[in-house]
Amino acid sequence: MEKYILINENDFQKARNKIREAKKDETSVIFSSNDDELNRKILEKEKVNILLLSLARRKDFIKQRNSGFNQVFAKLAKKNSVSIGINLDEILATKSLKEKSEILARVRQNIKLCNKNKLRMDFVSNGNINKYNLRSLGLTLGMPTWMIGALA
Repeated sequence: MEKYILINENDFQKARNKIREAKKDETSVIFSSNDDELNRKILEKEKVNILLLSLARRKDFIKQRNSGFNQVFAKLAKKNSVSIGINLDEILATKSLKEKSEILARVRQNIKLCNKNKLRMDFVSNGNINKYNLRSLGLTLGMPTWMIGALA
């Protein structure tokens, strides 16, 4: 089992220091932030394994969902071989059905974009969840079989 560290930071310099410290220990890095600009900066300048996008509490645009992921992010992730993470705990913790359906719609939008750019996606969860169930969920959401990875 590979070692992972989740870095959730809102300051670039602090995030950079934590990422470099984790890389010294040869630990795989999962980076998460609520700031889209910081996510882009990290994708451009640092070496992370997974970019975990926060999909809850976002306001959608008129004609498109605001998932915090777009074609610019996709090209940067492809160039730096970064996987896109789906926060399963965030989906399970949401009580409102309306909000849960909005999160799943954002996930589906990200899946389409990742499929178009041949990016890998991973489910990230703190709980002990069967990897076959995660594969089933991924297939239900529209993931091709090559794209599905699970870090439960």
